[in-house]
Amino acid sequence: MFPLPSSLQGTLVFTMLSYLLSRSFCQVVAEVNRSSYTTFGSVLRAFTTSSPTFGDASENASVVTYSQLKTMLSSGNIQLFDVRNPDEYQAGRISDSVNIPLGNLEESLKLSLEQFQQTFDIRPPGKDDDNIVFHCNSGSRSSKALDIARRLGFSRSRHYKGGYSEWAELEGN
Repeated sequence: MFPLPSSLQGTLVFTMLSYLLSRSFCQVVAEVNRSSYTTFGSVLRAFTTSSPTFGDASENASVVTYSQLKTMLSSGNIQLFDVRNPDEYQAGRISDSVNIPLGNLEESLKLSLEQFQQTFDIRPPGKDDDNIVFHCNSGSRSSKALDIARRLGFSRSRHYKGGYSEWAELEGN
């Protein structure tokens, strides 16, 4: 070997240690990723396969099924809000639903009781009401509506995940 200046020795030692440590770190991270974290495939499987244990109790408590919706509608014990666009609502709707497009929902739920009554010609929902149900066409927008309502304090609100598409299919419309 040939002698190196001390400043170069320090740099060389630092570079070699950095390389070894970063390589070891990368190997550790790769191993942890392989064993600890969900992969894209497992996430995809969770969303594309049905499983009775998927989701937690709070998610299931937030969802209204077709039969539950039918029961609520027949008893009259429901405040059903259709968060689709007005043209979708006009093309077909669940009876007794009130159209509040998703883009207007937050500001509508923030209206005073009098303003809400005047705007929608119905009794305004109360924050403790357990019969508030949102629906859209397939469950995506109603899930967002549920998030908005919960954030505003409507903690017992729910959504009809099947949406109007399921309703129309099961009702024969």
